[in-house]
Amino acid sequence: MDFDAMFEAQLESLRKEGNYRVFAELERRCGAFPKARSHDDDAPDEVTVWCSNDYLGMGQHPVVRQAMKDAVDQCGTGAGGTRNISGTNCHHIALERELSDLHGKEDALLFTSGYVSNWAALSTLGSRLPGAVILSDAANHASMIEGIRHSRAQKVIWKHNDPEDLDRKLSALPANAPRIVAFESVYSMDGDICPMEEIIEVAEKHGAMTYLDEVHAVGLYGPRGGGVSEARGLADRITLIEGTLGKAFGCMGGYIAGSASLCDFIRSFASGFIFTTALPPAVAAAATASIRHLKRSDTERQAQRAQVARLRARLDAHGIPHLPNDSHIIPVMIKDPVKCRVLADILMRDFGIYVQPINYPTVPKGTERLRFTPGPLHSDADIEHLVAALATLWKQCAIAHAVA
Repeated sequence: MDFDAMFEAQLESLRKEGNYRVFAELERRCGAFPKARSHDDDAPDEVTVWCSNDYLGMGQHPVVRQAMKDAVDQCGTGAGGTRNISGTNCHHIALERELSDLHGKEDALLFTSGYVSNWAALSTLGSRLPGAVILSDAANHASMIEGIRHSRAQKVIWKHNDPEDLDRKLSALPANAPRIVAFESVYSMDGDICPMEEIIEVAEKHGAMTYLDEVHAVGLYGPRGGGVSEARGLADRITLIEGTLGKAFGCMGGYIAGSASLCDFIRSFASGFIFTTALPPAVAAAATASIRHLKRSDTERQAQRAQVARLRARLDAHGIPHLPNDSHIIPVMIKDPVKCRVLADILMRDFGIYVQPINYPTVPKGTERLRFTPGPLHSDADIEHLVAALATLWKQCAIAHAVA
């Protein structure tokens, strides 16, 4: 049997649909972010990155870099094992304490990525709580969906950001069943923010557990970077807060925060925690330094918000369509996978602007977009160059100047 032919047939289908992914080979240069060196033959030597999840540029921050270098000199590189077998380092414990403090929770638990933390926590809760039902927002991330699927628990999907539909779905379930309401604060593709208080009130009314994914909000919202739940004074009413160290904190890893019993329960039963090598101590040290800095400093958050507002205003001035939202994410709607890919290629090749096309299955077909994430290190000149390039391409490609 020719397996390679079978692989190539499906890859060719992806190419014809315009959904085949091409990776840009970049070299992040320390101190130059959001500029990066491109190693692609059909791109300028230097490009400006407009789609990074290093939202505040903390991956380049001197305090964070120094903490990582010091920890390498202190501990070496890898952790040397799973957390259970020789892999727990003092830097892991310090980071977990920093995270529990960030969210005002009793404890926190580290994972190797935000994807793994969602997958492991939801799959463990759903499989270990007898008769559990997980109520998942219709727009939840793939990691949450996979965790729920793996749990084999009953799943109920409620309409995106619709507390009334959640109330109806909860009312239809047995009152004695453990119910887990899983949702996100900031949804990464549309950039919309959930009606958090209303969702919590519905969950509390039914005695349900709340599971909140704050990966696109931690570091960015709240007076200390605790996310939307901190900004709205609701963190104490959330049962479990899940987050990442790989976005606004500029490092790598995921985590959950909650009661001591909850974190110990996940630690003791989650295969995604038990059987994987621990984060390198240097990564944990860098993340700790980043969190501590952003607890004290609001400078990065304020600078980012200013550049987000500036880019939105300039897009409006040129009639370039972007989805309105209250977050830092600016989706410019293309609504065609091939055109989306072509526009991204031209921006890279002719203008030195790197933005990744977002196509199916990341977003539904017909909602393809370019997703821009302005940060505090993008200059006003960077914004003007981007908008001028987009305006030129909009005219050339005859894309409608409105969001349908």
